[in-house]
Amino acid sequence: MNSHIQAKAAIFTGAGQPMEIREFPVTATPAGYGRSDLIASGVCGTDLHFYRGTLDVGTPSIIGHEFVGKLTDCDPAEAEQYGLAVGDNVIADIAVPCGECLLCKTGDDANCVNMGVTNGGSIEEAPYLWGGYAEVNYTPLSNLVKIPEGLDPTAVAVFACPGPTAMHAFRLGEQAGLKWAEIHTAVVQGGGPVGSYAAMYMKAMGVPTVYVIAKNVSAEREALLRKMGVDEVYDLATDAHIAEKLQAENGGLGVDLCYEASGAPNAFPQGMNILRNRGIYLVPGQYSNAGGIEIQPQLITFKAVRIIGSSQYSMIDVKDYLAFLQDHPALVPVIRDLAACYPVSEANKAFEDALAGKNVKTVLVK
Repeated sequence: MNSHIQAKAAIFTGAGQPMEIREFPVTATPAGYGRSDLIASGVCGTDLHFYRGTLDVGTPSIIGHEFVGKLTDCDPAEAEQYGLAVGDNVIADIAVPCGECLLCKTGDDANCVNMGVTNGGSIEEAPYLWGGYAEVNYTPLSNLVKIPEGLDPTAVAVFACPGPTAMHAFRLGEQAGLKWAEIHTAVVQGGGPVGSYAAMYMKAMGVPTVYVIAKNVSAEREALLRKMGVDEVYDLATDAHIAEKLQAENGGLGVDLCYEASGAPNAFPQGMNILRNRGIYLVPGQYSNAGGIEIQPQLITFKAVRIIGSSQYSMIDVKDYLAFLQDHPALVPVIRDLAACYPVSEANKAFEDALAGKNVKTVLVK
């Protein structure tokens, strides 16, 4: 029992409201759970949707689902079943699929229709610290993945959600016929964390030309994207002819692959217009209800495009993300440099800067 030890947490109280910084006692670890000390926990676009009110979440609660920490307490025998031990650096997977629905039983648990979450516990009941915006976290051992030794855990935290999100979207794309050797030009719509990781991954897969379309791109942001391998950055705020330029690719057919990571509804018709016939459109970015948009369904018919939605990820995708970082060590310090770190006690400042787009990735640390 460690009730004399306190841990800070940022409490989300409602859309548009500042978070409350509170201290909670660090209590006994429940059976089947691991207790981890915070190393770094990312601020996700989903969290910003909660703040804007475009997604719902229960309040008061500790939000955050990109937790990376050091496992400090658990039942050793239980942990061993999952390849874990005290002292391991771990990444927490928020999703708890039911295991019983049709999708779970057919190996598609990322799209479980009865999905639960690990951070939905009450802050009024021990062990209190369920979410990622806290100095200590309790997560089921079954939802913890060991970070390979030698891999910088703070770098892992930068894309702890965007990485697996992209890995899942690309996996669905591959199941639908995506072959990297056939992709010569690709476009990422959105230059935030999800888009940045996707662009970097495409280059690592050997795509010769990768473009990013974003809005109000600073010189610093463009330099970072280029450092990650992006060939050209188009700014919606200053270039009215982006679609025409990209439609000219492949001898006027358009681009081979488009990845929607902006969350802006009007990105969808743009993506449809710049894709070539039989092109592939991966759409993991339309996560919140930001409104509708008019499209021409005829384009789907005559272009015969493959449109693939993707909204979650599974443990497989988390492990694939970690394997990708291991296989591309030169990218790890580049990724680590993207982290803008704030202590949990300054979570409101972190949110303010994230909402203003000041950082590629905003991260809370102890």
